Amino acid sequence: MYRLIFEKKALHDLNKLDGKIKERIWNKLQDCKENPFRFFEKLAETEGFKLRVGDWRVVADIFRERGVIVILKVGHRKNIYD
Repeated sequence: MYRLIFEKKALHDLNKLDGKIKERIWNKLQDCKENPFRFFEKLAETEGFKLRVGDWRVVADIFRERGVIVILKVGHRKNIYD
């Protein structure tokens, strides 16, 4: 089972979202703790992974050897990669 660690910015981004969207993202992240590679996709342009939740994205680093998912950013798909 993987642990979730939130960067300060990611936690701030998540807390700014509407309650229903925040809940959907949180529930999806809980599902990812068992096997993150089932849900996260490798980013093409940079290092890291993305998780799709509707129009929202979660950008993270996954450390298999430590069993950790570090959440870096949470945002809308149109501007998450800026």
